[in-house]
Amino acid sequence: MKKRCEWCGRDPLYIAYHDDEWGVPVHDDQRLFEFIVLEGAQAGLSWLTILKKRENYRNAFHGFDFERIARYGQPDITRLLSDPGIVRNRLKIESAIKNAQGVMAIRQEYGSLDTFLWRYVGGTPIQNARKRMGEIPVTTKESDQMSKDLKKRGFNFVGSTICYSFMQAVGMVNEHVTSCFRYKVN
Repeated sequence: MKKRCEWCGRDPLYIAYHDDEWGVPVHDDQRLFEFIVLEGAQAGLSWLTILKKRENYRNAFHGFDFERIARYGQPDITRLLSDPGIVRNRLKIESAIKNAQGVMAIRQEYGSLDTFLWRYVGGTPIQNARKRMGEIPVTTKESDQMSKDLKKRGFNFVGSTICYSFMQAVGMVNEHVTSCFRYKVN
């Protein structure tokens, strides 16, 4: 039996996410944007709740096409607020639009969202060696700086805790505990 990080529990969706996605380095701008939106949507909720809604999010937000989302207007907000397949929180929906606009500006300045975000870890995942989940921090100096910089650029739902969760999800840091079979993947 495979030893996993205890947070993924026994839910098959959570286990698949842990085994196949969490902590795997992501360098695709559209996927990075997807995780920014989903991590923001998760604020105050469980990640499992968001995972269960992820396909609905992909459909509702046009595959996380940030160029298209950056142009969303009131009809799109109204459509999204009536979609039971996503978290129908006006601030989170408007945040996704605002963050898409921020991605467009970042791409103009840095060439890609990937280049902008991965510079917080020097382009290489931080390899931690935590033995227990209780050793994993909720923020780091890198997530503090990312949050500060994104907020300056007008992003919302990007506090340091959300940024650190994002960094873990997209493989910028390896937070699999050392006993987890996925620890040495990165």
